[in-house]
Amino acid sequence: MSLLHLPRILLAVALLMAAPFAAAQSTAAAPVPAPTPAPTASLDERIQDAKADVIRLNRDLMVLEEELLFPASTQVAIFVSMDVGRMFSLDSVRVRLDDKEVAAYLYTPAEVQALHRGGVQRLYLGNLRAGTHELVAFFTGKGPHDRDYKRGATLKIDKGTEPKYIELQIKDSTGKLQPEFEVKVWQ
Repeated sequence: MSLLHLPRILLAVALLMAAPFAAAQSTAAAPVPAPTPAPTASLDERIQDAKADVIRLNRDLMVLEEELLFPASTQVAIFVSMDVGRMFSLDSVRVRLDDKEVAAYLYTPAEVQALHRGGVQRLYLGNLRAGTHELVAFFTGKGPHDRDYKRGATLKIDKGTEPKYIELQIKDSTGKLQPEFEVKVWQ
C-alpha cells in the first residue's frame, strides 16, 4: 500500500465513524425500521478492514520515517551489554560524540538484571557524517567492595558511508579483580 492511499483511507474511516452518528440524528425526525443484521455485519467488516489498513499504513510510515531520519550512509547506533557483573553494579551510562552529549541513561535494577541475562540495550540511534569522530562513554555504579565507581572508555571512530554499530561492553576481569569497560565496533 502506498502513501497515496492515506487520505482516502483516513476519509473512509472518518465517514464510517460518522455514519452511525448521522443515522442517529436522522431518527429523531422520522421513525426508521430496525436495521437488518446483514448491513450491520458488512459495516463492521468494512470498519475492521479500514482499521487493519490504518495499522498497516502506520507501520509503513514508521519504517519510512526511520529510513528518512536515519539513512544508512549516516547512521550510527550505540548499544550497551554486560557480562557477569559481579565486579560492577551499573547505575548509569553517559555517551559523548565529538564533545556533545548524545545519550544518558539511568538504569533500574530490573534493567541491570536483563543486561546480566544477556540483554543488549540500544542506547542511541542517530546520524553521523563521514570522517573521524571521538566517542567517550562514562559508566557509574558500585565497584568492588561496594565503593562508588566511575570509569570512562574512549574510541576514535572512522565513519564511512556504511552504518556504524558500536557496543559498550562491561566485563569482569577476574585476574585484576576489577571491571573492564570496552568500546567495540561491530563489523
